[in-house]
Amino acid sequence: MCSACLTPVYPMEKMVANKLILHTNCFCCKHCKKKLGIHNYSSLHGEFYCVSHYQQLFKRKGNYDEGFGHKQHKERWIQKNKMRPNVANSVTKIAFSENTIFE
Repeated sequence: MCSACLTPVYPMEKMVANKLILHTNCFCCKHCKKKLGIHNYSSLHGEFYCVSHYQQLFKRKGNYDEGFGHKQHKERWIQKNKMRPNVANSVTKIAFSENTIFE
C-alpha cells in the first residue's frame, strides 16, 4: 500500500524511503511536486522535499521547524518567572539552567 496515495503498489513501481512504501511517481517534493530519487531528497516530519526547496524553506525562517510550519523548539521551554510560585519552587531542583526548564 502506497503511503502517499493509499493504493496497492506492485513490485515494478515500488520504492522505499524513510521506511515508507511508495509508488515511484508518488515520491515527489511536497512544495513543487518534482519527482524525487532515492539520492536527491530531504525529509522532515514525514514529508519529502527536493533538496533546493528543503534548503529554501529552512533559510526562510532560519530553523527547520518554523520554516515548515511547526512551532520553534524554544517555545516548548517555559520561563520560570511565568510559572506559579509553588510550581517554580518544586521544579527548581531539576532545572537545567537558572532561566529555563523543559516542559
